[in-house]
Amino acid sequence: MGRFVNPDNSAFQAALNSRIYVDKTGMIEYMNRVLETTDAYICNSRPRRFGKSYAANMLAAYYSKGADSEMMFSDLSIGKTQDFKKYLNKYDVIHIDIQWFLANCEDKNKVVQFITKSVLDELREIYPECLVLQEGSLSDALSRVKNQTGQKFVIIIDEWDVLIRDEAQNQAVQENYINFLRGLFKGTEPTKYIALAYLTGILPIKKMKTQSALNNFDEFTMLSAGNMAPYVGFTESEVKMLAKKYHQNYEKVKRWYDGYLLNEHQIYNPRAVVGVMLNGEFKSYWSETASYETIVPLINMGFDGLKSAVIEMLSGDEVKVNTATFKNDTVNIQNRDEVLTYMIHLGYLGYDQNRRSAFVPNEEIRQELTLAVENKKWSEMTAFWKNSASLLEATLDMDEEAIVESIEKIHTQYASGIQYNDENSLSSVLTIAYLSSMQYYFKPVREFPTGRGFADFVYIPKPEYKADYPALVVELKWNKNAKTALQRIYEKKYPESIAEYTGEILLVGINYDKKTKKHECVIEEYQN
Repeated sequence: MGRFVNPDNSAFQAALNSRIYVDKTGMIEYMNRVLETTDAYICNSRPRRFGKSYAANMLAAYYSKGADSEMMFSDLSIGKTQDFKKYLNKYDVIHIDIQWFLANCEDKNKVVQFITKSVLDELREIYPECLVLQEGSLSDALSRVKNQTGQKFVIIIDEWDVLIRDEAQNQAVQENYINFLRGLFKGTEPTKYIALAYLTGILPIKKMKTQSALNNFDEFTMLSAGNMAPYVGFTESEVKMLAKKYHQNYEKVKRWYDGYLLNEHQIYNPRAVVGVMLNGEFKSYWSETASYETIVPLINMGFDGLKSAVIEMLSGDEVKVNTATFKNDTVNIQNRDEVLTYMIHLGYLGYDQNRRSAFVPNEEIRQELTLAVENKKWSEMTAFWKNSASLLEATLDMDEEAIVESIEKIHTQYASGIQYNDENSLSSVLTIAYLSSMQYYFKPVREFPTGRGFADFVYIPKPEYKADYPALVVELKWNKNAKTALQRIYEKKYPESIAEYTGEILLVGINYDKKTKKHECVIEEYQN
């Protein structure tokens, strides 16, 4: 066994030894299905603290000839599959972490040479008869081994994109690295010596800089997770199981840490869930990641519509985003959509693939983004927050005239870009207007499922504010009247659906008349 070639299984054993371990070996079953096929080139990107290295260590422990892992995996999900032993510890595995090589290379311009020499030195010890020459590329060495022995390789690269991100301004390093990847994975020869190639990092691959080197890879990202979705983070059922085991309120965990929508799966950040289960403390665990320092300058870029988009999302709304414009160039970002797409890959925004829209996924991220905004003291946010606070105060005071005045002021001064065409646009302005409520309430639930229908949105107070702040059930109408909106709340029995969350409930009916361009509001306290 070696450090990089045929490693042992100690790295994955450390994960198994952890106080909380969630079985993700179902991912191996997928890898076994594509092994030694044209689909065996996989890049699975995800944010920091979402288990990238854990997955890489797991695959290395399973396939590596340098380990004896039968006992390790036999009681896990993969151990119950028909092909469990067929591929277990049967391959020469090359497992490298680009972040480690970058950190331990004195000359960043020679990091590719450092990787090549480190791996080749170990390969020569295993196959001295195949690798007589002291010079040569890694791809050539693998080709020679396969030609003389028939042995194929599993290549696992962790943090594959770190040179694309951290050395973005070093053109020489990037070109050298891309050529290294191209030689390793492109063309006919690699298909002869590669049984499986698995790359993991934060950025996607099929973009400008790496297109020619890695366009034969199947890509699974935060934009489109495909079959990898259940293995990107913790699933809803897994978090429910943990909440029961560690005596945590699942609904509270869900509001704090849920929100990443990958296919039909609701995905949680594993680091955050483990933190709250072991510590019992509901807080943001996100600023402990290095990506926080990246996000602050991103959201302060002066692109048209960027700050308003952040405000909309902080308010609980979604914004449309064209993710195709982002080219993995983290230095020369060109527009608002590229910023938002990068934030999705970093995990600071969720993404709805069907609606092609971005959103703030949960309370943890909302706090982090709010803190980032406050640190930069956005003048737009300061003025907006003051008027939004006035609207919330008027709502709590049940002052209908003041509510109308505040909504119209916010629409005119801060949300003028949103054109009123229907109830959806009215809803967007309303969520923005109630931005200040995020201090006391969870993210508003849009089209909240109720006994007999859907409310337009519902604000549920955080547990610590439950005694002082009522829940708000808001129904919107367009070209009708506010009393009709309020009547619908009663007809559809909206309040009954949230009685378990709170005590006092305020019912708010709002109408906008397109002809007069005036709002109307009726508000009542719900009587059980």
